[in-house]
Amino acid sequence: MNIHEYQGKDVLRKYGVTTPRGFACASADEAADAATRLGGRAWVVKAQIHAGGRGKGGGVKLAWSVDEVRRHASQLLGMTLTTHQTGPEGRVVKRLLVEEGIEIDKEMYLALVVDRESGRVALMASSEGGMDIEEVAARTPGKIHKVLIDPATGLKGSEADIVARSIGLSGKSVMQARTLMQNLYQAFDASDASLAEINPLVVTRDGRVIALDAKFNFDSNALYRQPEIVAMRDFDEEDPAELEASRFDLSYIALDGDIGCLVNGAGLAMATMDVIKLYGGSPANFLDVGGGATAEKVTQAFKLMLRNPNLRAILVNIFGGIMKCDVIARGVIAAAREVELSVPLVVRMKGTNESLGRTILAQSGLPILTADDMADAAQQAVAAARRRNH
Repeated sequence: MNIHEYQGKDVLRKYGVTTPRGFACASADEAADAATRLGGRAWVVKAQIHAGGRGKGGGVKLAWSVDEVRRHASQLLGMTLTTHQTGPEGRVVKRLLVEEGIEIDKEMYLALVVDRESGRVALMASSEGGMDIEEVAARTPGKIHKVLIDPATGLKGSEADIVARSIGLSGKSVMQARTLMQNLYQAFDASDASLAEINPLVVTRDGRVIALDAKFNFDSNALYRQPEIVAMRDFDEEDPAELEASRFDLSYIALDGDIGCLVNGAGLAMATMDVIKLYGGSPANFLDVGGGATAEKVTQAFKLMLRNPNLRAILVNIFGGIMKCDVIARGVIAAAREVELSVPLVVRMKGTNESLGRTILAQSGLPILTADDMADAAQQAVAAARRRNH
């Protein structure tokens, strides 16, 4: 689950991380009022969408008067903002963050992520912050400094100091950065985050170390114990298909291919997509129906896949353990009939009641292609999709 920058800064402030003063706004009048309340000589008007690269995409504007704040707000609200993370379709801007202007002396990068190889949280920092951090990581990885944090001790002051100095800080700035990093780790740990990114982390001209931006992702499996975080969820920013999938307890992620995948089990789903790619195809989605799929869930899964206008074939790959193959077979048939399936359907089943499931499919009267193994299933699905494309 993601949240907006203004919400991320609320989380940071709760744990003592210094950020600029600012207000979330939903209209040009609210933006102008926010600038008046903040005071000062300059303000930043920032589009709020769940994507990075907003500055490069034209979603961050500097204003030198309240009237200019109002003009920028009017231009940004309702616009479709396209960045390298939104894809070509972009995102419609419905909220803004108006902040006090900050005089910046130095920009850096700071993030916490879960390092799966070590099983620990990794602190990453760089002296090269700002809009081009991806290029820094790709071209000069030596400028990215990393510390794996022991969960028994948390981030040690000595570790934070080494990181601070490695990104060019000195004097009182090191002490400020130490406190900020340790507070950021507390926020990360307490909120069950999977990513906390500050880009840029800045030193102001008057010597303050401030989080100028805030990006948070949270572990969806831990949201049951994070009601305050769940309350920040913005359904407008979520893919409608993925949102609907969650209502039926389906794990669905849209991709850019043309072969729909319906699988039980995340590992098997990943393997299915890999085999499709191996034989020259392209998966249209990740879709895990779980171990207790009902006919209703399978029908909803088909409906989700069929929303994709690029869909050319569907591959159902089921291992019958807890979920029996005959139950899935009946669900597939019911779904295919209800949605009036118009693309080729390939089904591979293995496990409990496999023979019965195959018999049910064969006697359905529907044009269902069956496969003996994953390779056969993937090859049939790829061939079917290619025929549809020609």
